[in-house]
Amino acid sequence: MKIQIINPGPLTSVQDAGRFGYMEYGITSSGVMDMDAYHIVNKLVGNHEGEAVLEATLMGPTFQVGGEGLFAFYGADMPATLDGVPLERGKAYPVKDGQTVAFGMAKSGVRTYIAFAGGIDVPIVMGSRSTNMKCGIGGYQGRKLAGADVLSVAEPKEGEKTWEKLMKHSVPAKDYPSQISIRVVLGPQDDYFTKKGLDTFLHTAYQVSPQSDRMGIRFLGEAIEGVSSMDIVSDGITFGSIQITSEGLPIILMADHQTTGGYAKIATVVTEDLCKLAQARPGDHVTFEAVPVEAVQKKKSWFHS
Repeated sequence: MKIQIINPGPLTSVQDAGRFGYMEYGITSSGVMDMDAYHIVNKLVGNHEGEAVLEATLMGPTFQVGGEGLFAFYGADMPATLDGVPLERGKAYPVKDGQTVAFGMAKSGVRTYIAFAGGIDVPIVMGSRSTNMKCGIGGYQGRKLAGADVLSVAEPKEGEKTWEKLMKHSVPAKDYPSQISIRVVLGPQDDYFTKKGLDTFLHTAYQVSPQSDRMGIRFLGEAIEGVSSMDIVSDGITFGSIQITSEGLPIILMADHQTTGGYAKIATVVTEDLCKLAQARPGDHVTFEAVPVEAVQKKKSWFHS
């Protein structure tokens, strides 16, 4: 099956679970921002974990189908139609040659994930099909999608009888509130901040900035007081690291984060809560709750070292 992009939306790219093992060379993991939605949408069409999907931000794409297949979408409340007929999040739909799927603006949440039975078939680069737009590698020609792009979908491993079973299942749509509580583990450089600074961090509702992107979630709000300078000798960054900038404001590093950074890291987001941040809209308010590392270290993570 082929997918011809008519209108890509502001930012639609090919992503999978990520590219691991190359941070020492300056290549970050990339991959989807909302891992929960990604796993759900692949299961809806019978794909194995790790198949490539489309990640659409704020507004989804419009595309025409070449051939026959099965697709689903999940994540942000982003209205979609098939030849003008409204579709529901969390269900699999058959598509036929010449049909058009169109997505609108997200009503809540930010990112939706579109999966096709068989998965998006683009070359594997360093073990992943994810698009790293900063390095220009992976995905479709190393960039976000544009009008007239044509994507191939791999041959599904399951037949039409399995599709009939899949179409009978659905997953309830998620709500994405504008007030978001995020669990964090303090450190590794929380000693760079005064007690007042730590109290500010843990008791302020920070507003998500319009400057947020796949690299990081930026915030507006009360400045966090440091003991002195918050600059450090650059060290490693991970998905969920919370740096405090020279202005005293937090920035949470996300899927396209740099591999090292020179700002002190006050805390790290609990892995399970990163999906909430992936769907945080500009203007939403985020509060931070400190939890002990023992409370979360036994949880299974979808990241690899």
